[in-house]
This record gives sequence, C-alpha cells and structure tokens, in this order.
Amino acid sequence: MKSKSEKVLVIAPHPDDETFGCGGSLLRHKYEGNEIFWLIITKMKEEHGWRKELIKKRPSEIEQVSKSYCFSDVINLDYPSTRISSSDIPSLVENIGSVIKKIKPSVIYAPFPRDVHTDHQYITNAVQSTIKWFRHPSINLFLVYETLSETNFNFLTNDTFKPNYFVNISPFFKKKMEIVKIYKSEIKAHPFPRSTKSIKSLATLRGSQSGYEFAEAFHLLYFKK
Repeated sequence: MKSKSEKVLVIAPHPDDETFGCGGSLLRHKYEGNEIFWLIITKMKEEHGWRKELIKKRPSEIEQVSKSYCFSDVINLDYPSTRISSSDIPSLVENIGSVIKKIKPSVIYAPFPRDVHTDHQYITNAVQSTIKWFRHPSINLFLVYETLSETNFNFLTNDTFKPNYFVNISPFFKKKMEIVKIYKSEIKAHPFPRSTKSIKSLATLRGSQSGYEFAEAFHLLYFKK
C-alpha cells in the first residue's frame, strides 16, 4: 500500500462483506492516515422474507461497525438484498458512478465477480463498467476480495479466486475479529464457513503464502501508477 494519504472506497453488496473481505486492509488504510468510505448496496426487506428481528438489528450493527473503522462516510443504495439481477446493472452503474464521482477514491475494493452469490456477481460487473479511467481518473487501484461462504464455494475450475495481491494485516487482525463479532447472526460454530476458526485459518493461509502471520488476499484487476 502507498504511504501517502488516499481515499479508499469499499463496496459491500451486504453489510459484513467489507469486514470478511478486507476488514484488516481497511484498518491498515486508516492507520496509515487514509480516508475510508463504505458503500453498502443492498438492504434487507421484510417483503422479501427477511425476519423482523434481523432487519431491526442491522442499523445498530452498521453504526457499530462504522464507528469501529472510523469511516468518513457510509452510503446505502437500498437495493433489495438477494434480489439484484442483470436488469439492475444500468442503475447500479449510474448510482455507483455518482458515489465515485463525489468521493474521488484512488483505491476501490469490491467482491470477487465469480462468487456464487449473484448479488456479488452483478454488483462487481457494474463496478467494472463504472470505473473506466476516462470517467473516473482518480482511481489507481481496483482490488476484488474473497468472502467466506461465497468465494470458496465456486467450484468452477477456470473461474476460481486466484490471489495475486496480499496485504499484511497482522497488527490489525485482532481488531478485525472484534468487528466480525458485531455481526452475531453471521457467525456460527465450525465447520460453518463463517466461523471464527475459518476466518483465522484463511488469514493464516494467506499469511503463509505471503510471508506474514496474517494476511488478506485479493485479485488485482486494475493498477495505474
């Protein structure tokens, strides 16, 4: 990561993706003096089958998570969760583009576009359509992150996550785990994919691939000096 001050935008289809995918990297960005911004694309709605208690808890979780990272701003586009389709791509391109135009980030994080969750697929496809250099020249780095229970369940040989960019999160791993636990409904006992054991195991594996105690791994899609 660069040492100079930057604006960093993490795009999360759902609240929690930002923490599972790149929470340690966001904490490192903040430690290095960068501004970090959180764009949440979807929102749970009762008419789509989400339980009232989950919907009621989510704003409090978002507030706690936002304070934990010290985000400069949190934006929610309020698309219905688990309902994103190809027909939403034009509006996603427009709305995500408006956020990027306002913030002018130099670094963007988004989910791996071949995750098994279709929300992730369509949203990152929209992001890729949005960030052409002549539209948003501020962007220097675009990384896609892996999300436990979504990225690791893609068994298609040619479309699996292949990391080529690693970030040392060793000093920030403990804090990341504290934030993970804010999302109580998402964490269950091992062997559930989103167990604390699985999260630590993945960070340990990525660390062993890159020479650190704990690391987060990404696929680099765009880099401009």
